[in-house]
Amino acid sequence: MPRNFIRGTLPKENESHLCRMEPVAKERGTTENGGSSSTREQRSSCSSLKMFLVALSFAYFAKALSGSYMKSTITQLERRFDIPSYLTGVIDGSFEIGNLLVIAFVSYFGAKLHRPKIIAMGCVLMAVGTFIIALPHFLIGRYKFETSIRSSVNSTNNLSPCPARLLSPSSQASGDPLSEAPSTGTGCEGESNLSMWIYVFLGNVLRGIGETPVQPLGISYIDDFAREENAAFYIGCVQTIAVIGPVFGYLLGSLCAKIYVDIGFVNMESITISPGDARWVGAWWLGYLIAGVITLLSAIPFWFLPRSLPIPSDRGPAQCTPERTSFIKDPPLLEHKYQADEPAGFLEMAKDFIPTLKTLLGNPVYFIYLCVTIIQLNSLIGMVTYKPKYIEQHYGQSASKANFLMGTINIPAVALGIFTGGLLMKRLKLSIMGAAKFAFGTSLIGYFLSLFFFVMSCENIKVAGITLPYNRVGGVSYEERSVFSACNSDCVCSGRDWDPVCGENGITYVSPCLAGCQTSTGLGKNTVFSNCSCVVAAGMSSGNLTASVGHCPHRDNCDRVFPYFLALSVITSFIISLGGTPGYMVLIRCIKPQLKSLALGFHTLSTRTLAGIPAPIYFGAVIDTTCLKWGQKRCGGRGACRIYNTTAYRIAYLGLTMGLRTVSFLLCILGFVLLKQHLRREECSAHQVANGGAELEALRKEEVLASNSDQSLQTSTTDYNNTERETRL
Repeated sequence: MPRNFIRGTLPKENESHLCRMEPVAKERGTTENGGSSSTREQRSSCSSLKMFLVALSFAYFAKALSGSYMKSTITQLERRFDIPSYLTGVIDGSFEIGNLLVIAFVSYFGAKLHRPKIIAMGCVLMAVGTFIIALPHFLIGRYKFETSIRSSVNSTNNLSPCPARLLSPSSQASGDPLSEAPSTGTGCEGESNLSMWIYVFLGNVLRGIGETPVQPLGISYIDDFAREENAAFYIGCVQTIAVIGPVFGYLLGSLCAKIYVDIGFVNMESITISPGDARWVGAWWLGYLIAGVITLLSAIPFWFLPRSLPIPSDRGPAQCTPERTSFIKDPPLLEHKYQADEPAGFLEMAKDFIPTLKTLLGNPVYFIYLCVTIIQLNSLIGMVTYKPKYIEQHYGQSASKANFLMGTINIPAVALGIFTGGLLMKRLKLSIMGAAKFAFGTSLIGYFLSLFFFVMSCENIKVAGITLPYNRVGGVSYEERSVFSACNSDCVCSGRDWDPVCGENGITYVSPCLAGCQTSTGLGKNTVFSNCSCVVAAGMSSGNLTASVGHCPHRDNCDRVFPYFLALSVITSFIISLGGTPGYMVLIRCIKPQLKSLALGFHTLSTRTLAGIPAPIYFGAVIDTTCLKWGQKRCGGRGACRIYNTTAYRIAYLGLTMGLRTVSFLLCILGFVLLKQHLRREECSAHQVANGGAELEALRKEEVLASNSDQSLQTSTTDYNNTERETRL
């Protein structure tokens, strides 16, 4: 009985036993004919895989650097374009919009094409998009911030910050409409240039399109051609490099935030604000130019890599782990129809797309895993996007320092956690259930530790008329007219400007005018305002003290709490990231090998569509509701927020983050139940497969016996004929 007949008549699941025999025979033949050639091929394959691993790690580093730099410039973009937080969330989410446009098709069709070259083209698109993001700086005018401080040496007259009132006192109750009316001079002609944030949006979309093939095609390439025991470790190394990228991204953001936006084009001595001021804008454009060059360099190695590599002998169908084989049974219609290196027509592949996607989503473990990661990534993306801003607003740190701390303390802890998680999975040889439990346990521990962030609170900064009434009676006020008082009623002041000064009494006033200051001396940052009627010392009914430029230093209690916040942030980041690689391997191991690219791509598509795009937007919208003082655009309209209600900000930001994670844990419980039931069913199927293998061995023995019988019969017949011929002779 020929072997082809056996293969055609036996069940599909029994063919794996034949696959176990064929590679061995093939290897033996190779050894007999020329072992040195096989050795050279293995060495070449190993070197190509290592080169791909290095190239993919560098591409991950480049895309992570530019992505983290985008998040580090959130507050800079808000102030430069005078937009609220939810709109910067739209800009940040535009990266995911780019992924949404093409990722499903790139993941599915790209797996059947030259994967390294597709990744190279993606890196080039990422670089072009990054350069476009920086373009508005070279098209828009110089940055002009609201100030009443004299910065010119030619101004010899001591102008009074408190102009005499020309209106009736009743007009002040409405917020002095004449002083707040939008100007119509030449300064407004350039206001339309602020719509150039659209270029940032479009550039980020293009960057998202270019990033699309890097993750699904790169990870599937490694998992296809690496040895079984090394795949998890290699993927862990790549993801570790991907987390190191944000370290340099935030450090680059910290460096650029210290540099004034128009450096080289303005006289820095005329700049009266410091990096800690709410109006300060750093050189946000400079980092995008640097990130674009790095991304462009990352595309070069992929052009020289092969389309496919020899599959290791231990990666045959029969060598799969028990938990993996339990998930990779092929329905008749989808039986390895296409392989990654097998050419196929476009229409033929497109016709098979919908049935393949239905089969993928019909896997209950994959579907639950998808839902859990979507919810958890909503929490993670929203938290990470606005964490530097939270550090700025809640703990009174500058944007430069907040980015520096994110890059040097928080991100390395995440990188170490991901690497350690991959190493532990390799050492402990975790099964699917073991990896799922490990990821869930680390996430749950991090959840309980994160609850302590709620008690690490700071008081609102003392701002007269906003967080502290002039008469020191009352609480926080969201009303603009609350900044007016009897002490500044003799001055023509705008209630919408933000030009803070620090009084001798330790209280910040919105502007020198609203502080009731009559005179000023000095220039620029050294300006001192005198005869300030609203600056009253404690226990006095009236005052006439001085005020200096800028807001008062932050609260002492925040300086004591902030180190504990950083320490807890590092610990929780490390513990949660420990489950990153095991959780990712659950995704890879619960799907069929030929569906890896599609599964990874659809997972990325879903998480970025339902988490990456909406999370920054609604997190930013919630944060906007806690704003106490909005800036004013030159031509009217609300600009960027200048000061937030610290308590409301903390509750909204942390509460939304923890609430989403709570929902994800409830789904995890359902996922464990489905996974356990599925593994039980597959154990029964494994016994049936084993019985089928025994039948196959019996048939093989029958084939050998039949073959031997035929040979014996032929030998007997030949001997008989020879004997008869000799007798006749």
